[in-house]
Amino acid sequence: MSIMLTEIKAQPEILARLGREAKEEVEELAARMKERGTEFIVFAARGTSDHAAIFGQYFLSYLTGLPVALAAPSLVTIYRRPLRLAKALVIGISQSGAAADVAEYLAAARSAGALTALVTNNPRSPMAAQVDHLLLCRAGEEQAVAATKTYTAEMALLAMLGLALAGDEARAGAFAELPAKLRKTLALEEAIKAGVERYAFMEECLVLARGLNQATALEAALKIQETSRIGAKGFSAADFAHGPIALVRPQRPVLLFAPDGVAVEGLLEMATKIRERGAELIVFSDLERALAMGRTAFRLPPVAEVFSPFTCIVAAQLFACFLALSKGLDPAHPEGLTKVTVTR
Repeated sequence: MSIMLTEIKAQPEILARLGREAKEEVEELAARMKERGTEFIVFAARGTSDHAAIFGQYFLSYLTGLPVALAAPSLVTIYRRPLRLAKALVIGISQSGAAADVAEYLAAARSAGALTALVTNNPRSPMAAQVDHLLLCRAGEEQAVAATKTYTAEMALLAMLGLALAGDEARAGAFAELPAKLRKTLALEEAIKAGVERYAFMEECLVLARGLNQATALEAALKIQETSRIGAKGFSAADFAHGPIALVRPQRPVLLFAPDGVAVEGLLEMATKIRERGAELIVFSDLERALAMGRTAFRLPPVAEVFSPFTCIVAAQLFACFLALSKGLDPAHPEGLTKVTVTR
């Protein structure tokens, strides 16, 4: 079995572990934010962790109403501009804790009076010792270059923070059901393995979602890029309508993540336009109307829309993994990539 597939299958237990073991550290950070009167949140991250930040931007703003922004680390690392963050919580996200530009941004934010936190899978990284609060992924060592289990662990910690800030017991109960939902998603393994055979020779594709799942589109595209050397491009379906829809061509594969919820009607309208242009639509959804529009379709387990990024991305990870294997590639060790990439 591929190392990547083994790590994909570990995700239900990791989320269950976080639910048991990370609650105290998340609640401590939430309490500190309330004590300080935190007015906004800023995320600093790169790569897959940046996609977790995009999920966090939507999720935390949705639950708390706080403004949530994504940092531009180069403003600190290259342009050396001062920061005004005294009322902010600045959260760095780095699975390795070795992202040099994220570390520098966190240091600058702390000097500017911000409350700082780090989401990481490495409690012994230098960055972990330099922040006010540490949120540990507890995912175990991730050996595959393409991150899977650390991504959902990062998302889970951000979701737990949002739930703690909002005091939303009903959604906290739904979050506790996520490990079971991920196990049901993993049961799609054979269907996805068979379905990707049709796309073994594709060289490019488009990936669409919207709202809370914008991060899913970006992360799914990245996983396909990393593992299969395919020119995959991820978009918010709203942005896609403003020009990039011109990329749609007959037979060009388009992956659409359309779980049931308030965003789905716009996605179905986009799916109609894509079908009219003759593209090959691959649908991931729990909604019959959406599934019926796909040339290929994968039925996701029903889940509250705010938590659908978890089930959607696990299905996308399976798709990327089996697509690479269908091409005779090792998805865990893509040629030319390393596990840790350091940028400034």
